[in-house]
Formats: sequence, structure tokens, C-alpha cells
Amino acid sequence: MIKKISGGVCAPKGFRAGGVHCGIRKNRVKKDLALILADVRCAAAGVYTTNLVKGAPVLVTKEHLSDGYARAAIVNSGNANTCNADGREIAEGMCALVERHTGVPAGDVIVASTGVIGQKLSLEPVAGGMEALVSSLSADGAGSSAAAEAIMTTDTVKKEVAYSFTAGGKECRVGAIAKGVGMICPNMATMLCFVTTDLAISPEMLKKALSEDVKTSFNMLSVDRDTSTNDTLCVMASGLAGNPEIVSADEDFRAFRRALHKVTAALCRMLARDGEGATKLIECRVRGAKTKKDARLAAKSVVCSDLLKAAMFGQDANWGRVLCALGYSGADLDVSQIDVAFRTKKGYLPVCKGGAGLPFDEDYAKKVLSADEIGIEVGLGDGRQRATAWGCDLTYDYVKINGDYRT
Repeated sequence: MIKKISGGVCAPKGFRAGGVHCGIRKNRVKKDLALILADVRCAAAGVYTTNLVKGAPVLVTKEHLSDGYARAAIVNSGNANTCNADGREIAEGMCALVERHTGVPAGDVIVASTGVIGQKLSLEPVAGGMEALVSSLSADGAGSSAAAEAIMTTDTVKKEVAYSFTAGGKECRVGAIAKGVGMICPNMATMLCFVTTDLAISPEMLKKALSEDVKTSFNMLSVDRDTSTNDTLCVMASGLAGNPEIVSADEDFRAFRRALHKVTAALCRMLARDGEGATKLIECRVRGAKTKKDARLAAKSVVCSDLLKAAMFGQDANWGRVLCALGYSGADLDVSQIDVAFRTKKGYLPVCKGGAGLPFDEDYAKKVLSADEIGIEVGLGDGRQRATAWGCDLTYDYVKINGDYRT
């Protein structure tokens, strides 16, 4: 049984976290430096941005995780440390600071940065904040919450979640924090996300679980179809739950995958709901596709459509934009079989049957679409495969936020 619990990244055994303001950001009330520290060396895995322009922290973290182990993650907000001549030096310097203040070898440190691209990042504020950062570490929910706050950029709310599950007869836990409400639509993960678990699992199987999960979680999320240079999703497994180590795709492995997906899907919804300038969460559920690939292509295309996103903002049941997005999705489908409906807490509105429009009341349609969470249900009528994708509406505020993001 999978059960939602509190504690975020500190819910699993063996993890502490914290966050402070060190001075990277000018606003002194905003935390800008986070640390997650494990009591033991952990099996670890990561997935990263597919952008050819990669932040220096991404390159350093990939090297540090090449052996499948890590023990800490240090993250700053306010500066992406990307496209800087000394970027690698700074990223490695941040890891060295963790070693100096905690004893964790620099090679076992995950490092990530988020913020403005192309601005130099100094190690001075990070070094100056390390003592306070280590002192802030806590094994309870307060530590996770502080870390979640410290990695935020244009996010308006913190994103953290945790679940418990059973593996090998032992209670295990998995928790996470994430940030990112813009530049979200890669083929990997989205934003920054740090997952912890006390499950005992080999690095190889942990990597397999993470790589498979992103196909149906973060790869199905879009805010604006821009791929960040710094996207990083990492998971550390302490093994302190006491279950027999998972080394194959057995039932315990499948139990972990189910719990992991609970965490990542919950974060996807949080990230989409908090998309830059967004007022509505959009969830597109596709059924009846010939293949999993077709289902994913169709669902993702709908939530990526700027015209559909704008229509949802305007509470306009312009279902033709759904069909348009399906038509250029690349999915193998028969237009004459497509059904579309909008479902929210304010009502259910079928708008298309067999590729043709259905009559509906415009006032009722506006009422249905006035909800802050909109479900778009698509039936392709071609098979048995399903997929879900998450996005948000496109508003005036998105342009305002990004019009002066750097300045």
C-alpha cells in the first residue's frame, strides 16, 4: 500500500536538509542555497537536460554520478552558472566546500544551479554561507521545506512530497523537492528535482527505475516548450529501510516504481499548476491509442499547444485546437475516430464525437472551463494504450514575467 506522508526529502531514513540566504540573490529574505546530506553513501542516479548548451553543474554532476554513488547535493538559485568561462571551476568549488564543511568527498556531491544564464557566479557568497547552511540541516520536514524554498526561482510555492510503501516486508519511504515553472519542456526531466529514498537498491536498478519513470512523468510535462540548460533530476537511496537489496526487476522493484511515480506525477501537477503566470492546470488524458508512443505523442502535443493554452485561459471551449494539436503530434491516429471532452469540478462537456463537433451551450462551457484545473479527455478509438500529460494555460503574466526576467 502506498501512503502519502509528510517530510519531503527528509521523510526517508538517513537524510537531512536545509536552506539559507547566502547572498547570491539580492533579496535577503529569499533563501538561495540548499543542501541535502545523507548519513551514508547512497546508490544514486540522474537524468539531465538534452539541451546542447549545458550548465557547468550538469557536467560536473554527471561525472560525479558516473560510479553510481553520492552522499550530498548542493544547489543554488539566482544564477545558473551557465556559459561562464570559469563555470566548471565554480561548480567543483561548491562541491569542495561541501567536503570542507561536512567531510563528504567532493566526488560524492551532486551540484546544481538555477537562475539567470550567462552571469558570472562567485564562490564567495557560497563559501560565506556554508557554516550557516550546515547548521541549518534538519532531519524533519522543516529541513526539506527550507531546501525546497532555497531552490525556487520564479516559483510562487514550494514543491515537496513524500510517500511510504512496502518492499521486502519493510516500510520504505521516498520523498522529493522540485523547482521550475518556466523553460519546461525537455525530453528528459524538467527543472531541478531531488529525490531521496531509504530503499536498498543497486545503482543499476535505481537508474533503470528513474529512466523508465521520466517517460511517463517529467517527459509529459510542459509549460512553455523551452528546454532549460540546467535540468537535473537526481535520486539517492540510503538503503536504511532494511529491505533486501533490489538487484533485479522483481516485485519489490515494481513496488518502488509505483511509489516513485506517485512522487513524480504529484510534482508534475504542482509544477504545471505553478507555471509562470498560470491560472489553470491542464491535464490531458489520452486513451485508445495504438501504441504507448502514440498515446504520449498525442497527449504531450495537446498540452504544448499555445493556441489551446490561450483558449483555456479565456475559458473558450475551442475543441478544434485539440484536434489540430493531435493532427500534427506525429501519432498514428484516425481523425474520424477521435472523441474529445472537457471535465472539471464544475461539470462535464463532450465537444467532439468521431472527429465531428457536438452541440453544446456556450454559457455552460464557460462555467466548466472557469475551474482552476481542466481535464481534457481524448479518445483515439484505435487501441488500448493510454497516456497523461500536464501543462498550464498561457496568460498575459507569462509575457510580463519573461519580458524582464534578467533585469
